Formats: sequence, structure tokens, C-alpha cells
Amino acid sequence: QVEILIRLHRERAADVLERMDPDDAADLLAELPKIEQQVLLDLMEPDEAAPVRQLMNYRPGTAGSVMTSEPVLMTPDATVAEALARIREPDLSPVIAAQVFVARPPMATPSGKYLGMVHFQRLLREPPSSMLGGIVDNDLDPLHPDTDLTEITRQMATYDLVAMPVVDSSRRLVGAVTVDDVLDHSLPRDWRDRDV
Repeated sequence: QVEILIRLHRERAADVLERMDPDDAADLLAELPKIEQQVLLDLMEPDEAAPVRQLMNYRPGTAGSVMTSEPVLMTPDATVAEALARIREPDLSPVIAAQVFVARPPMATPSGKYLGMVHFQRLLREPPSSMLGGIVDNDLDPLHPDTDLTEITRQMATYDLVAMPVVDSSRRLVGAVTVDDVLDHSLPRDWRDRDV
């Protein structure tokens, strides 16, 4: 990916980064020299660059550095039917669509107060008119942006989770760490190149 990106004209490279998920774009930019990172971020649309810049500010190897800043986020008065419609959107990856995070407005990260999450299997078992606030699971302690990868991996394995919420000191949802992001950062860099 780095080799392809550096061969593109800078405006085209910025366009490619804009189309990527912010966490993937941040990971890719982190592989480039600082000067090139800044040039490409400046060429991106400001609203597309902002979440990438935010992710790049976190210390490497922490929840903040590997999380996605665009999880499925809904209010407690949203219905099960609305949540199911949202997770069916074709642009969502399966790991992102596996759960809905529930918080008070605003509905962009950082959100209002984080309340909990609802797994898609729970959504399938509830009446469509039920409100998310009534079925939200808030037993799981969310991660903090500075939680390290070892602790994230331990918690995800302990609770058989594919994603975990990340909240700031004000308990606002700032993102979610997904199992694919944990694996990408835990496996050796060349794991895709190895013979199976």
C-alpha cells in the first residue's frame, strides 16, 4: 500500500486516503515520512483529514491508535428496527456492523455520554419497536484511548468480542477497537506474504 501510495500524484494519493476508513488511512500515513504525512493531510478535505489527524495523535500500540472513529452509533431512543436497518448498510464492514454503540447526542465521535452497546444477535431477538436504551448492555467496562494492545487482546478474548468501545475521561465514545485492527497490529508485518 505504501509503495502504491508514494507512486501516485499527491492529489490522487490524498483522494485515495479520503476514501479509506480513517483508522486505515492513519496506519498507512504512519508508514510515511513526517513531511509527506503533513503534505497529504493538507491536501485532503478538512472533514476527511480531521479524524485521521486525531487518530495519529495517539501513542502507537494503544486503543486510540488502532480504533476506528466511525463505529455504528445510535441514541437510546432509536428502535431495534432502525438499528437493524443501519447495520444492513452495504458500506459497513461485518466487524463494524456486529454491534451498535449507544450514546447520548451528539452522534459523531466524540459522542455524548456513552451508555453501552447492543450486539446484532440481540437485535435479531427483540421486537422491532423496542428502544435500544431498554436492551443496551452496559456490563462491559469500555477501553480508554491509552489502553495497550496486550490488555485489549486479553479483554476481547475473555469476553469473545469482535469490537470494544473506547471512551475518553468524560465517558464520551471516541471510537471502537475491532478484532481485525488488533490482529493487524499484533501479527508480524509480513504475515500476508508468508506461505500458508
